[in-house]
Amino acid sequence: MKIGLISDTHGHLDDRVFQHFDSCDEIWHAGDIGTLDVVTKLGDFKPLRAVYGNIDGREIRTVYPEDLWFNCEDITVWITHIGGYPPRYNRRTKGILQEKVPGLFICGHSHILKIIKDPKLDLLHINPGAAGLQGFHKVKTLVRFDVNGDRIENMRVIELGKRA
Repeated sequence: MKIGLISDTHGHLDDRVFQHFDSCDEIWHAGDIGTLDVVTKLGDFKPLRAVYGNIDGREIRTVYPEDLWFNCEDITVWITHIGGYPPRYNRRTKGILQEKVPGLFICGHSHILKIIKDPKLDLLHINPGAAGLQGFHKVKTLVRFDVNGDRIENMRVIELGKRA
């Protein structure tokens, strides 16, 4: 399964996303979508899984959840917008991780691209950075990877250029 991961679009969708995600089977959006137009375009292009973020209004929150748990191949995935990162998870995330631990934990929010293994919980954390124009990030980023059984492979960080 080939995955395209995006976050923090804040209502902006760079056309190059479609080129970079053309070979993907699914697109996952980790919140701060901004407008329904963004998810409509992504969902028309490829199957889409998404969560809402803190800037998203009722229109998006009625369609997308705060937390999304699912299995991709043999890996349990949890996507939420605000989560922190290993070992500095926020209070809410720490509480959930005491009850249930995914193999892959994805969040956005910080606009900082991070791919970190948590050896204590045996999970991989991915924050794809930010693909939109709002925020303090300097470069718009995406992440693409493959899920093959219980392995995550071919991890690629994609830079879309400077935030204008």
